[in-house]
Amino acid sequence: MSRKFYITTPIYYVNARPHIGHAYTTIACDTIARRQRMLGADTFFLTGTDEHGQKIERAAQAAGKNPEELTTEVSSAFRALWDRMGLTYDDFIRTTSERHKRGVQALWRRIRDNGYIYKGTYTGQYCVFDELYVDAVGPGAPCPECGRPTETVHEENYFFKLSAFADKLLRLYTEQADFIRPETRRNEVMSFVRSGLRDLSISRSTFKWGVPVPDDPKHVIYVWLDALSNYITAIGYGSPEKADQQKFEKYWPADLHMIGKEIVRFHCVYWPAFLMAAGLPLPKGIVAHGWLLFEENKMSKSRGNIVRAETIVDVLGVDALRYFLLREIVFGQDGSFSFDALVQRYNADLANGLGNLASRTLTMITRYFRGEVPYPSSQAARTPADGAIAELATRAIAECSALFEQYQFSRALETAWGLVAAVDKYIVENEPWALGEKQDQHSLARLATILYTSAEALRIVTALAHPVIPDATAKIWAQMGLGEIKKFPLAELKWGQLPLGIKLGSVQAVFPRADKSAIERMQSMEEQQRSAAVAGATEAQAAPKPAGTGQFATQAAPTTAAPPAAPSKAAAAVPDGKISIDDFAKVELRVGQVKLAERVKGADKLLRLEVDLGTEVRQVVAGIAEAYAPELLVGRKVVIVVNLAPRKLRGLESNGMIVAASPDGGKPVLCGFLEDVPVGTRLK
Repeated sequence: MSRKFYITTPIYYVNARPHIGHAYTTIACDTIARRQRMLGADTFFLTGTDEHGQKIERAAQAAGKNPEELTTEVSSAFRALWDRMGLTYDDFIRTTSERHKRGVQALWRRIRDNGYIYKGTYTGQYCVFDELYVDAVGPGAPCPECGRPTETVHEENYFFKLSAFADKLLRLYTEQADFIRPETRRNEVMSFVRSGLRDLSISRSTFKWGVPVPDDPKHVIYVWLDALSNYITAIGYGSPEKADQQKFEKYWPADLHMIGKEIVRFHCVYWPAFLMAAGLPLPKGIVAHGWLLFEENKMSKSRGNIVRAETIVDVLGVDALRYFLLREIVFGQDGSFSFDALVQRYNADLANGLGNLASRTLTMITRYFRGEVPYPSSQAARTPADGAIAELATRAIAECSALFEQYQFSRALETAWGLVAAVDKYIVENEPWALGEKQDQHSLARLATILYTSAEALRIVTALAHPVIPDATAKIWAQMGLGEIKKFPLAELKWGQLPLGIKLGSVQAVFPRADKSAIERMQSMEEQQRSAAVAGATEAQAAPKPAGTGQFATQAAPTTAAPPAAPSKAAAAVPDGKISIDDFAKVELRVGQVKLAERVKGADKLLRLEVDLGTEVRQVVAGIAEAYAPELLVGRKVVIVVNLAPRKLRGLESNGMIVAASPDGGKPVLCGFLEDVPVGTRLK
């Protein structure tokens, strides 16, 4: 029986159309799914859309539509884009579907019958944007996740006994260290759970757009319990059909939930607790990636800084987008996007790299050997350079396999393209074109060895890269006369498998070089899209409001950004640039301990630090690389300003500032302590 592999994307919220931030997650999952199929696994790849909640209800009102119209329109846009990009998902779940509603209600009943749901009353703050109950005080208090004003909620709710699962969750994180990856996210989750879990409100009774609570239809199920359940409802949970039940038994538990870092708490705390309460198996692993940044901010509709995947697909093709996102960004960390960087990477690695290697190698085989892969010469005509390429290719196979298993896409591709660069150098140094002109037996024998070696290395790179750039690699594979690449058993890949004498197909370029006009076209297309969006928003604001649309609905529209805070009156009242004691008291300084330190690539002065603050581990980017070697900082206690707004340095999010002195403008000196001070202590 073949091994199964079940992978999921988060289901995407339908308050806005898809952009490349959504595409990034889905491309990563598609890459993993394609590779698993090549490894022989019975693979099931799920994606879909999250369509319930108060935010959707209000967004529909603001747009003058009913929720069904809005959710169908945006969900269809997601599915159409994934189909256009050739993503190989096996199912697309919508939370408004009957199969999903049935499964969610079945899960609710199971948790309730096991004694983990009770009725009560909730009074507190609720963030409609994040659909999140928050620990905030007072009407309009900012949400700690997104900074938007929260609303005071007082309503009858059903509660889930989340507090009963703290010890079980901590034991899970400890005993199964790879349940949450990367480690920074795992540390955040453990700190959150250790700080204490309170029972969770899991129903709403002040609006209707959701799945009704079984036996109490005046309540709808909390949107996160609803949404998270998609991972089991899509594969048959709660269905009375035997085939669906068998499907659930076959694929559950999921091998991998792929998510963005902003929804770690829901997936790594709430979801396993719900499953434990229901007596269901837990997923095997959850991997959280970082944000895709544009203009140093996370892409979002409210900021107006989104980039559509369609723009890049129209100009450079799907493979260009896939390769850039997985090669340029270290998976798990934040990464920056720009059209300039996209085109530079496309030309360097795809057009001048793999594309050029395929074109020159296959063209020379066509010219000198009538389009048939030549037989390598006898041992006498071989050189150490031939063996070096074979050894490098063998190492690349092993290293890429290990790196892909760890979801280190960037390093895996860097390894594969190291082989591309080595073969390019090998061709230049051995000058096969010069040998082809001589026509003597020794020269032709040497030429055959060079071209066979180059073609075999090309075959190996093509197989390794296929899950990432499927369209181009399928074309190269066919040009080599090898048939359908998706049927190749990747686990069996090794040097020397290229059939001798095999007839090549028609040789054509797969990555035409892009010039500056490609950047200009993409920028122009996005600018036109933004202008159209602004015009549409202006027209919508001028139109009469639909019945029932009041102040809250207008504020909750997805295109509305929170207004900037007014300047502090106390600060303005103090002369000579001085601040008041009240303003100084706002600065929160705490003792942190450096857990990890490493240099930031391409930045001589910057170090990336992971700092333990007692309740959480934060990433801080500090300009102290010229004064401190990274290895000397690990274990050192430092002072951190912890309540600064995050900022981006070299594409990395810095959550805080390390305190240091710079004597006479010289190298920085870190502030420290003569006595032992506990981590997390606040400086007063």
